Amino acid sequence: MSSKAHPIYRTAAVHFCLLCCDLFIWACVWATLLWLDGEGSLDLWCLWALRTISCVVLYSLSTIFTDTSIQPLLKRWIALLSFLPPVFDSMQTMRHGTVRGFSPVPDPGMVILSSATSTLIYIVWEMAFPHGASSKGARNQKKDEEAKALLMRVIRYSRPDYLHLGAAFLFLSLAALCECFSWKLYYLNFIDILSGKYQHTNFSWAIEHMALCSLESSMFSGMRSGMFMCSLSRLNKRIRHMLFQNLMKQEISFFLTKTNQGDYFTSRLISDTDKMGRSVAMNVNVLLRSLVKTCGMLFFMLNLSWQLTFSPASKCHFLLSFRIHTSPRLVNLLMLIWPLLNFLGLTVAMLFRGRNLISSGQLSSGSLLAFVFYQKDMVTNMKVSAGDLAPEKLEGRLTFEKVTFSYHSRPNEKALKSVTLELSPGKLTALVGPSGGGKTSCVCLLQRFYEPKEDEVLLDGKPLYHYQHQYLHEKVAMVSQDPVLFSGSVRYNIEYGLKDCTLERVKEAARKANAHNFICKLEQGDDTDVGECGGQLSAGQKQCIAIARALIRNPQILILDEATSHMDCSTQQAVQDMLNNIMDQTVLVIAHRLETVEKADHIIFMEGGDVVEQGTHQQLMVIEGRYYRLREKLFNLETQPQNCDTCELILITV
Repeated sequence: MSSKAHPIYRTAAVHFCLLCCDLFIWACVWATLLWLDGEGSLDLWCLWALRTISCVVLYSLSTIFTDTSIQPLLKRWIALLSFLPPVFDSMQTMRHGTVRGFSPVPDPGMVILSSATSTLIYIVWEMAFPHGASSKGARNQKKDEEAKALLMRVIRYSRPDYLHLGAAFLFLSLAALCECFSWKLYYLNFIDILSGKYQHTNFSWAIEHMALCSLESSMFSGMRSGMFMCSLSRLNKRIRHMLFQNLMKQEISFFLTKTNQGDYFTSRLISDTDKMGRSVAMNVNVLLRSLVKTCGMLFFMLNLSWQLTFSPASKCHFLLSFRIHTSPRLVNLLMLIWPLLNFLGLTVAMLFRGRNLISSGQLSSGSLLAFVFYQKDMVTNMKVSAGDLAPEKLEGRLTFEKVTFSYHSRPNEKALKSVTLELSPGKLTALVGPSGGGKTSCVCLLQRFYEPKEDEVLLDGKPLYHYQHQYLHEKVAMVSQDPVLFSGSVRYNIEYGLKDCTLERVKEAARKANAHNFICKLEQGDDTDVGECGGQLSAGQKQCIAIARALIRNPQILILDEATSHMDCSTQQAVQDMLNNIMDQTVLVIAHRLETVEKADHIIFMEGGDVVEQGTHQQLMVIEGRYYRLREKLFNLETQPQNCDTCELILITV
């Protein structure tokens, strides 16, 4: 096929040639077995070795005779084509306890079925998840390649610590497997022992082994943390030494540039290297632990009952049938209940299958209970961190459905306890409460800095993790009490991170934030340098610039954390008027002004991570509860500013 041929036909031809090469390898294997006259039959391990060699051969051919544009596609194709037969035979071995093996008599049906199945799975995968099909996909692929290159650099820097990292991975695997095995001992043995005839020896054996597994898991976890911290310290030391040696080789003019100041190098040497090392160690730790636990749980699930493991997959066609021939309105309605329907449908199918296995004597009640908990934990480990939703129009309806949350540093202390909130569009809602009541935790969950421990936070009826990470943070903007400005012009700080932003957009955002007047009075207007960390501006002016930076992005959700605390009264009133005129956006404000809360359509009082009271200002004042006492206290504090010990108020405008 010529080089001018259509890329699709050229790609198909390459795939067909590789398929022919794979069939040729199968033919060579059969010819060898026929020559041996049946004296040697391939067992499971030989099959894995053969397909591994076949994978290497096919990949080598693909790199030699094809260009780099389709090599990512060929990698997935070769892996699927090579390893599907041994995976299938491994499943057969777990099911029947015997290895099928290859006889000297050729079995073309098996090869044709394997190749056809691999091709079908490959086509479905590539159609569902296209890679690099558009310019946006190409840009994402380029970013992925840059991230991989950066990761490989970090791995090269970590090579001297391969012994520490290997020991850490070993201890991590042992800790995860011991944890999985302890769950199996508990649910499998305890339930079976207590549900049947109690025997002291069996019960004591289960107790002792579960305690031993728990102790070993804790010990291996501690050793894993120690090894990771040791390798992290060595990596930071090595990178700082390399960076310092590189700085010493620079010319004097390098240190006299505007960007290369003393604080910049201090941050690079101390803060940035530490953040890089910790982020790499933390992500590798979480990734490996989730991978090992998922594999371990899948192994134990297959060991307990392979029928139950594959039962949910066989019922997916029933659930997917609801998507056929439905109107758009019905699809939107079903999307609201699809997660619940999906979970309940698969769970009911699995439990129904388990009941039949228990009735036939192929499964015990303890094994079924252990399987259910393994399946739940495995799904948690395999949870995707970011979804693919990016709707053009976002309404901004926020819902907390019995959300429970606790920080990793305090896992036993719940910051939120089954909190249920619904913020309707067009209404002004205020969250009120003392420090530690859970208001900041709600904001953190909304920005998806953390994930809820139980239930979900919904945005327009869909969980936050269903939205694209970049899309979600484009729709959410936050301004803190002490905003961060960068060394550069006023315009640079307002349009920071945006491409092709016009001067008119910058000025319009500055007018909305009541910053345009003082910007015009600056020496160079929008081109005035604000200095390092905005040192040339007052605290109130920095807050105005930060608000303009948030407004220019036109976010659907705007969070203002004491963002007007340093402004004068007239500027505060102008910003408040601007917020009152926003009708189609969700605005969260942390403030201390009573008049802002009194204008709210709905007020929710939170204390101790729970909702204590809710209603309008008049309703809450009538019942004279916690909100009434808080309002009276804040009123007295405003009249006596010397005893200013205020409480946080969160205003939510939808």
